[in-house]
Amino acid sequence: MSQSSAQHTMASRPPHPVVPPCRQEQGGGPVGGVPQSTARRRRMRAARLWRSRAVRAGVLITLLALCGLVILALVREQTGTQGFLVGLGLATLPVPLLLAAFRWLDRVEPGPWRNLLFAFAWGAFAAALIAILANTFATRWIATATADPASADTLGATVIAPVVEESAKAASVLLLFLFRRRDFTGLVDGVVVAGVTATGFAFTENILYLGNAYGEDQTFGTSGLASVTAATFFVRIVMSPFAHPLFTVLTGIGFGLAALAARRHRIRRIALPLLGLALAMGMHALWNGSASLFGPWGFYGVYAAFMVPAFGLLTWLTIWTRQRELRTISTELPAYAAAGWLAAAEPQALSSMRARTMARDYARRTYGPAAGHAVSEYEAFATSLASLRHRAHRGAAGPDFAERERELLHHLWRRRDVAAPSLVYAARATGRVAVPPPHRDYGGYNPYRR
Repeated sequence: MSQSSAQHTMASRPPHPVVPPCRQEQGGGPVGGVPQSTARRRRMRAARLWRSRAVRAGVLITLLALCGLVILALVREQTGTQGFLVGLGLATLPVPLLLAAFRWLDRVEPGPWRNLLFAFAWGAFAAALIAILANTFATRWIATATADPASADTLGATVIAPVVEESAKAASVLLLFLFRRRDFTGLVDGVVVAGVTATGFAFTENILYLGNAYGEDQTFGTSGLASVTAATFFVRIVMSPFAHPLFTVLTGIGFGLAALAARRHRIRRIALPLLGLALAMGMHALWNGSASLFGPWGFYGVYAAFMVPAFGLLTWLTIWTRQRELRTISTELPAYAAAGWLAAAEPQALSSMRARTMARDYARRTYGPAAGHAVSEYEAFATSLASLRHRAHRGAAGPDFAERERELLHHLWRRRDVAAPSLVYAARATGRVAVPPPHRDYGGYNPYRR
């Protein structure tokens, strides 16, 4: 049996044996004739309660809200009310641009908004709170132990801060990697989640820096282009709004590569995220220590010689990966067209961003706004299906492959009456109707043969 055939045969088996009726718990009463203790029944009820998605979401939202209140109170205490408001206004400016850029990268297979909201909130509230408390404690401890506050500040900025901050931001990527695995399927997902988390973190940090700069200007009476606020705004908002996202994206790339790795490569799936985190810490340390390590102009030298090329390289990598996702669609979906799930022209339309946009617009004009939304959902489900099949070929699909495949096909089938004609129209309008490329098979396995 080929590897692919074995993969699908295993995926089609139920993951757990069925529990016999005589062993099933009924109403918290006896199980197999053995009475349950009160403590056991309470633990069972607590476990059932925690399995509720609404309860877990409520707990998470509450914790993030508490972190937000604490971190904003700490920042306001350091900057004052006026400084806080000025910092808040200036720090908000780059946020929409950065979020729009990461959302654009995620357009081929967009992740749920709730994941991005969690990532941003974690970076802005939880990670920022961890960083400000841990950095302050570590710097004070070093200053007390060495009796050298200046060296303690330098060591805190170049060593302590990169380790603490990148670890705190990486926790967001790790949580989504572990608990939203269906939505975390490759390199682009890692880049987007890491970038959005870092954008939230930089937002809070910028409020602090800009608010303190404004307070310093108020104390010394400086204003205009010569002010500390203007200099801070130029360095943090104009020159390097991408600095924190650039650091943390390295961690996201590590998790993204781990998501693509075959499930049997356990060492690789652990080592790649750790390597990405180490690179993020190293780049962050180089950035923070550029002035102290290389003199007054060291910051600009590191910026020109290292940060800008690194940013360009990572941008190229993510855009190339996005194009690779489109090629995966044109390679994997013809198998479903051959089985009758899709029209022959649909894979070609779905592998073109222009055709996908045209299909949505056509459905919206012809059938109404709800139809345009249905086509958008159809495109997302079809992309997820292609990605799932691609991971199966790499041995990276989970044991729920068959169940997930059926679920995605069900979603496609419900929307095909509107989506299929729209995509066929877009394929013809863009000149993408062609003979479908040859596709891989599953070693003779075809779950849809009728």
